[in-house]
Amino acid sequence: MYSRFGNPTVEIFQKKLALIEGAESCWATSTGMSAILTIFMSYLKNGDRLVAGRALFGSCHYIITEILPRFGIEIELVDGRDLNQWESALKKKTKIVFFETPSNPCLDLVDIKAVSNLAHLSGAIVVVDNVFATPVLQKPLNFNADVVMYSATKHIDGQGRVLGGAILGKENFCKNIIKPFIRNTGPSLSPFNAWVLLKSIDTLELRI
Repeated sequence: MYSRFGNPTVEIFQKKLALIEGAESCWATSTGMSAILTIFMSYLKNGDRLVAGRALFGSCHYIITEILPRFGIEIELVDGRDLNQWESALKKKTKIVFFETPSNPCLDLVDIKAVSNLAHLSGAIVVVDNVFATPVLQKPLNFNADVVMYSATKHIDGQGRVLGGAILGKENFCKNIIKPFIRNTGPSLSPFNAWVLLKSIDTLELRI
């Protein structure tokens, strides 16, 4: 009907990446940054709280510390390597926990399972930026994370040709939270970029 709403080539990319990740559903985006902004803006509202690992890609740091507070979202940053800091921060009700592991660019590691368990006790969903590891080396959903996001521009393309992003998780979350936001605000992946990324997926494991 309209490529901002969906496209056959984009859908094939989404299905293939979901199979590799072991996720119920995937929605592709125009870039990795549009993926993370889509997650935050579609799920958070004024008065909600987000706790994030301090080791963040520069643009992620900007979104979390500069943009989200403008919408009345409370932010707390912790040392992602320190479980005591996570436990202390998550004593207060939280909506989203976000971290990169390994982080970009300093490669800090976060214990996905331990942090996810703490987050769920606080009522939060756990969003993991898995860009560096890719689904070849790490599958956060297997360690109790709820949502995985990618900049497909990095290893998934791997050859500096196109921009892209992806959000993966439960069917209910992707269909009811992510899908309406992408369709109505427009951070959609182009069909041509999806086609290039499909070719890249064929060699992802070998390249990684």
